[in-house]
Amino acid sequence: MASGRRLDWQRDGLDWPNRDASSFVSAAGLRWHVQQAGQGPVLLLLHGTGASTHSWRALLRPLARHFRVVAPDLPGHAFTDPLPLHRLSLPGMAGAVTALLRRLDVAPAFVVGHSAGAAVALRMTLDGGMAPQGIISLNGALKPYGGSAGRVFSSMAKVLFANPLVPWMFAWSAGDGGRAEQVIRNTGSSLDREGMALYARLFQSPNHVGGALGMMAGWDLTTLNRDLPRLRVPLLLVGAERDRAVAPSQAERVTTLVPGARSLILPNLGHLAHEENPQAVCDLILAEARRVHVLPPA
Repeated sequence: MASGRRLDWQRDGLDWPNRDASSFVSAAGLRWHVQQAGQGPVLLLLHGTGASTHSWRALLRPLARHFRVVAPDLPGHAFTDPLPLHRLSLPGMAGAVTALLRRLDVAPAFVVGHSAGAAVALRMTLDGGMAPQGIISLNGALKPYGGSAGRVFSSMAKVLFANPLVPWMFAWSAGDGGRAEQVIRNTGSSLDREGMALYARLFQSPNHVGGALGMMAGWDLTTLNRDLPRLRVPLLLVGAERDRAVAPSQAERVTTLVPGARSLILPNLGHLAHEENPQAVCDLILAEARRVHVLPPA
């Protein structure tokens, strides 16, 4: 069980999913936890806010039969150091991941970003941090809240992040696992016991909770939306029918901003679709990678 300010790899990582694929790398002034497996074209997996490499646990090995898979914990999440306050923004996060890729000496041919991870992937590509042949946005959190709701949400996240007691209070209340269950249920997803226990472990860490709040506090999607028409990489926007965190209609709306973008909706799944039905999402990734010629035809 996590305790103290941070997750400790020697304690909390002993039974971490795909532990044998893990390593620690220094880049952009941070110590990163990264999982890598397989050979072939590089596939970059970017998790969403509040998650970690564990969310790809059932996909890493199947995808590693076709790709060299690279999956980091994003800054401030799980076992990766947080970004300093002045770099807590979408461009700051994108720049940090770009520095990590350079440190690893990898150039992604294909990228899958879940939720906020999709925004990071798109920002990196638009800023020249990488040049993949295709991107999948999986339940991508790409549209800003409109009007006063957006201002209130952003202000609230900033206030919560600025209060050092908030992550401790959240972590304390998550100690019995009930808070984690509530959070997951509110995404529209239903996870197995292992998945729920891993999220409960993360939510019991004030450092991880603070990292998630900090990510939200520095998020600005208005500029990203303004820049999306410049994207010239094939983009598949995947929504999930039962997603209560990001409306599936958002995938269809973003297609109108990006030339040639396509969308599809996964039936009977929620925001954590890749954890609920990893086989379906794995098949989707392989099919799209073949369509854009990252992989040879089946």
